[in-house]
Amino acid sequence: MYFEAESNGIQFKVRVNEKRSSWALSVQKNEGDWKNFEISKNDFRDINNAISFMFEGQSYLVDVAGNGTEFSVYTRGSYRNIKIFNDEMLLHESLKSGAIQGANDQLTSGMPGKIIKIFVKPGDLLKKDDPIFIIEAMKMENEIRAAQDATVKEVMVTEGSAVSAGTVLITFS
Repeated sequence: MYFEAESNGIQFKVRVNEKRSSWALSVQKNEGDWKNFEISKNDFRDINNAISFMFEGQSYLVDVAGNGTEFSVYTRGSYRNIKIFNDEMLLHESLKSGAIQGANDQLTSGMPGKIIKIFVKPGDLLKKDDPIFIIEAMKMENEIRAAQDATVKEVMVTEGSAVSAGTVLITFS
């Protein structure tokens, strides 16, 4: 499972893989290095809608209440507000914003995906709503269109490229 989270302005990317006797957990904080952890299933208990587990010699009791993407997490005597996006939520949020994030001079990927088709090349003059490329995310093909009139400066990806969230795809002059 992959998801992204935000708490107190800090961005996290998280991968969790369930194994026979443990969970392999990888966490990336603010685009830093990935850190890998292993949590034994023997050290995990579900107690009255909360979870208890041992991690690196410390005991944790965690209670979570949430709605949509917003969660309040209580652990170790304090509350933390966390916004969590799984793959489906990331796709939904990125499609609501046109599947692309960016300033006036570049487009960046709103989520991981694969570039299927590119319709532009450097020097092309784009009008608002002109097709730019098709990106596949979660087995869905999404056509990305120009948000405004612009001139393509550089295409940073090729057809077939796998991209992660935040990858610069195209720059404009």
